[in-house]
Amino acid sequence: MKRIYMDNNATTAVRPEVLDAMLPFYREQFGNPSSVHWAGRAVSGAVEKAREQVAQLINCSPAEIVFVSCGSEGDNMALKGTVDALRDKGDHIITTTVEHPAVLETCKALEKQGVRVTYLPVDHNGMLNLAELEAAITDKTILISVMWANNETGNLYPIEEIGAIARKYKVRFHTDAVQAVGKVPVDVQKANVDLLVLSGHKLGAAKGVGAIYIRRGTRLTPFMHGGHQERGRRAGTHNVAGIVGLGVACELAGAHLEAEATRIRALRDRLEQGILERVPEIKLNGHPDPNLRLPNTLNVSFAYIEGESLLLNFDMKGIAASSGSACTSGSLEPSHVMGAMCVDVVLAHSSTRFSLGADNTEEDVDYVLEVLPPIVQRLREMSPLYNRAEPLSCKECQVIRKVH
Repeated sequence: MKRIYMDNNATTAVRPEVLDAMLPFYREQFGNPSSVHWAGRAVSGAVEKAREQVAQLINCSPAEIVFVSCGSEGDNMALKGTVDALRDKGDHIITTTVEHPAVLETCKALEKQGVRVTYLPVDHNGMLNLAELEAAITDKTILISVMWANNETGNLYPIEEIGAIARKYKVRFHTDAVQAVGKVPVDVQKANVDLLVLSGHKLGAAKGVGAIYIRRGTRLTPFMHGGHQERGRRAGTHNVAGIVGLGVACELAGAHLEAEATRIRALRDRLEQGILERVPEIKLNGHPDPNLRLPNTLNVSFAYIEGESLLLNFDMKGIAASSGSACTSGSLEPSHVMGAMCVDVVLAHSSTRFSLGADNTEEDVDYVLEVLPPIVQRLREMSPLYNRAEPLSCKECQVIRKVH
């Protein structure tokens, strides 16, 4: 059976070059980089090379990169570390209703400690109103946290404009860039970002490694305590193999960023147009301008059917896609992102995300377009809602019987 993987926003395959770079650090070069003898020195150099590779991809100094275990740890470190370090300055955070759970759940935990959090709404396309963001800033605001790109819709947010607002009011700015790094250009200097988080397994490195950029001079209370690793900013023995792999993945991403984005965008557009032409009564979730979404991401709702049923039928055909994000796939509730966009609850349950990656081809897209229409039609015929006289609708849009 053909196997088509289109769930790269959940995780990516480790690139062959990355795996080759990692393997020696499990056997021949097994030393602890904190050790002062020969075994430690050789490994320490590899960690610092990886730090340089990561820094180059996002345009910062290697000294501003701290290695962590994943994006969630980095987001926790950024938010909790800022609150603890700036208690004397204020107690107010601004974020959005469509952030990843790593940010939203951390904010909820901080609220229990007395921190005030403003959750900015989005419009029906999932986009922010920057006037509302600016109006939410008070003299007690210590942090603005807005993701670079949404993991479900692929929406790209105006990070440079948000960074300018943060600078204007002298408020710290954090961005969860886990989905953006390696897919679109990310420059922390141009964006005026103070804290940025990335994750290895989203760009061809291994699971269990990530990094946080901390702008020089930014006070941040350590999230983990213990040894002196990472200049005292993050305790714990380094995941050397993972860090080395992350460095190589970042170097590869930087070298092929423009060409790969162009290639994958063409595949995404081919998939999107093909679905629009072949399947009626669907809704695009995210900004209608594909250039304002990640080049690899397409999120579509199929009226009258459950997303989980669609995914199970996909799986039987060898196709891997997703409904919502992998971090919330165990929940029976519709995606919080769809809810924030005021997507009708029935349509929200049918939202399906296709996220393409380095291994996808035109043949993959054409295979999906071949098997998708009959699956949708069969599932709709089983639905008691399908033969309604009037089409389903949501607050900001209408799903119609014809292609839109």
